[in-house]
Amino acid sequence: MTFSHVADDNTPQMVDVAEKPLSRRLARARAVVTVGAEIVRLLEESGGQEIHTKKGAVFQTAVFAGIMAAKKTGDLIPLCHPLPLEHCGIDIWVNEGGEIVIESVASITAKTGVEMEALTGASVAALTVYDMCKAISHDIVIREVRLIEKRGGKSDIFLSEPPS
Repeated sequence: MTFSHVADDNTPQMVDVAEKPLSRRLARARAVVTVGAEIVRLLEESGGQEIHTKKGAVFQTAVFAGIMAAKKTGDLIPLCHPLPLEHCGIDIWVNEGGEIVIESVASITAKTGVEMEALTGASVAALTVYDMCKAISHDIVIREVRLIEKRGGKSDIFLSEPPS
């Protein structure tokens, strides 16, 4: 097995996609955020729709942060190609266990995939939830940041849905 980001002389390299064909690509990633009892209470009081803290609307802010981060993935992760995303969306909901579920989807017609953009969007949205809620509780854990779907390119991958 070889890594595409490592040259024959073991130095890092950006993958050359010049000869690859354009393909419609989509990636979906998910992050799950467990929160303490106080935040669960706030979620229950709001019907799971939104939490408002002194910093503002938590979910709305996390949506903006996730989209903005996905658009900047090439600036954040070394050797990622900078991609002009055609779409990025962040959905946030509360599951039956009182956990906050964040799903990020990114799409583009390009020569390389958007998995890292989707993962970055979900991760930064989750970090934003943490930052917005930490004044209420530090009993917050970001977990299960994972790719759940990839379409386009050489292969389509549909991973089993993580529990949510």
